[in-house]
Amino acid sequence: MNVAWRAHAILADPSAEWSKIENESGDPAYLLTGYVALLAVVPAVCGFIGACLVGVALPGTGVVRAPILEGLFGAVFGYVMTCVAVLVLGLLIDLFAPMFGGRRDFGSAFKLAVYSYTPVWLAGIFLLAPGLRFLTLTAFYGAYIAWQGLPLLMKTPQANVPGYAAVIVGCACALTLLGAAAQHGLFGLGAF
Repeated sequence: MNVAWRAHAILADPSAEWSKIENESGDPAYLLTGYVALLAVVPAVCGFIGACLVGVALPGTGVVRAPILEGLFGAVFGYVMTCVAVLVLGLLIDLFAPMFGGRRDFGSAFKLAVYSYTPVWLAGIFLLAPGLRFLTLTAFYGAYIAWQGLPLLMKTPQANVPGYAAVIVGCACALTLLGAAAQHGLFGLGAF
């Protein structure tokens, strides 16, 4: 799989890309090593550069930079937590499927979690410049991507898609915030 091509395709035309993804293998090991591991590097590296090399301008203090070692450990922790978050999200999507009239299928649920997370990872580029962090909100495009994939991958009736998508987005936000809080609690300034 060409990661750049797949990321572009899922962002540009999610409906068409979900039709292709539906027939692909949902092997978690393959998706974790061939897609997640590559894209999850974006926020880790950009966050490290933004926190440790660029720094944050604080009024009355000047530019504050995280120590390199602290930032490095924070980046590694954030990278691992991102991989864990997408795996847990796949489990939750699978678990909630029957509640919304869908079918349980972990392979499909994991594909849905992985590819819906694409905008989250790519929005990590904005961590390079701490003043642009607000642009990470573009990651919410992942909600639309998940919405488009639910009927195909989880066989969710169209009437139940809004509720199911809302639950998925809520879970994804909670997992992301928990990971960020843990990262910040452990590494302070090295957290991005």
